[in-house]
Amino acid sequence: MSATATRCPVSRKQFTDNAKPITVSLNGQPVLLEVKEFSTGSLGYYANGKVTLDVGGTLVKFQVGFQLTAIGSKELPRE
Repeated sequence: MSATATRCPVSRKQFTDNAKPITVSLNGQPVLLEVKEFSTGSLGYYANGKVTLDVGGTLVKFQVGFQLTAIGSKELPRE
């Protein structure tokens, strides 16, 4: 890790013990993001689903993917 890298301020255990799912709104439609440890070792939140949006009066289904990654979490020691 370089001297200017951002360190994650919580441990893996703190994150997994305390992180709760969060809901975001996409054009008024709720999307639930679950707590996740990614295959890279990073910690964060993830959602994959579908939403319907009005495009010029026509309803169009969209695939949604959300990923929030805690910066520096990949470097946290595995406990």
